[in-house]
Amino acid sequence: ILGMFSELKFPVPWGHVAAKAWGPLEGHPVLCLHGWLDNANTFDKLIPLLPRDYYYVAMDFSGHGLSSHRPAGSPYHFLDYVSDVRRVAAALQWRRFTLMGHSMGGSVGGMFCFLYPEMVDKLILLESLGFLLAPEDTEAWLKSKRMVIDTLLSLEAKQQTPKARSPEAALQRLLEANTHLTAEGGAILLQRGATETPAGLVYNRDMRVHMETQESFTVERCVNLLQKIQDRVLIIVAQDGLLVPHKLDSRTHFMKALREAIESTLKEHIQLVEVPGSHFVHLNEPEVVSGIISKFLTAQNARARL
Repeated sequence: ILGMFSELKFPVPWGHVAAKAWGPLEGHPVLCLHGWLDNANTFDKLIPLLPRDYYYVAMDFSGHGLSSHRPAGSPYHFLDYVSDVRRVAAALQWRRFTLMGHSMGGSVGGMFCFLYPEMVDKLILLESLGFLLAPEDTEAWLKSKRMVIDTLLSLEAKQQTPKARSPEAALQRLLEANTHLTAEGGAILLQRGATETPAGLVYNRDMRVHMETQESFTVERCVNLLQKIQDRVLIIVAQDGLLVPHKLDSRTHFMKALREAIESTLKEHIQLVEVPGSHFVHLNEPEVVSGIISKFLTAQNARARL
């Protein structure tokens, strides 16, 4: 039964990367990537609804879930998350696999696809377009880079011990920060996202993951990169999620331009599906997306690889 999973640990120079796996070892591999500040449990409700003859591995990025924090003094750069994926694929000895990513995990998956196109056969993006937006303004770009350094130094100066909370308070805090999460979804993420101590629950995540160190792209570069993907891509966007253009959102222009490209020039191998639900639709109402994903996973690739 796909409800059963096993825990995995992959050694890395600074400790380990943790993951959980479902399905038969000999099944076609699917690597699942969670969103920022989340963990592998984000896929707990979805994976049991997907085809049984696949081998699903949901990893915790460094500094998240049960994975080790990065060494002292290191910020969390976006490319480090991409290298986490490469390390896990190497440890599993996977030569070619499917990638499924939610939110930031989708951006990491997209980047991995561009760097290692020969390793990915299909890409599934949940509430992600596979990219992060580049600030159009040079000053904003410089400010974001400066903030990375300043935040790192200020976190090091504080050296706070993680705050312990009651289970109720820890869940409440998580739900306040994630208005798209249901209480059930929050509790599922908390199971892997916090550790019990005598004083209460302590969040596992590394405070340094709060730093904005993302690789960002212009619309032109995004479209250019997406045209290079030979594989099939499924993008699932929630109607009340974070990718629906909002009136006051600076990303609106970017999202619109990218969606237009996906619906026109990139239509050949990118399937964009809009579903009812919020940013965490795959966790809150997995049955809304499981059928679409299952169909995409099992479809034979009609397009021969060039």
